Amino acid sequence: MNGGDCLDVQLKKGVLEAAVLASLSKHESYGYKIISDLSPYIEISESTLYPILRRLEEMGCLTTKSREHNGRLRKYYQITVKGKQRLREFVYDIREIQVVYDYIIKEGL
Repeated sequence: MNGGDCLDVQLKKGVLEAAVLASLSKHESYGYKIISDLSPYIEISESTLYPILRRLEEMGCLTTKSREHNGRLRKYYQITVKGKQRLREFVYDIREIQVVYDYIIKEGL
């Protein structure tokens, strides 16, 4: 694996975290619904989503609660103030990166 591959993994990890936070920014949701909400925009599987949700919860960006649904407990995730701040920071950072991408595309082609 070269350095670019590491950057790609870190960038994708950050984008996935931000996408999950964005999907929760309007209302609480549960795993399967988050995947279906994001699927038109980015590929994400359960095996990718649940570690992200755990990490965001450990960071204080999400809270969880369980409710019964069809006789089973379903875990619902809700964004916190810290999570909203992290999402705002991501949007700010991505805008800065977009300027560099625009330059690379303009000069590199």
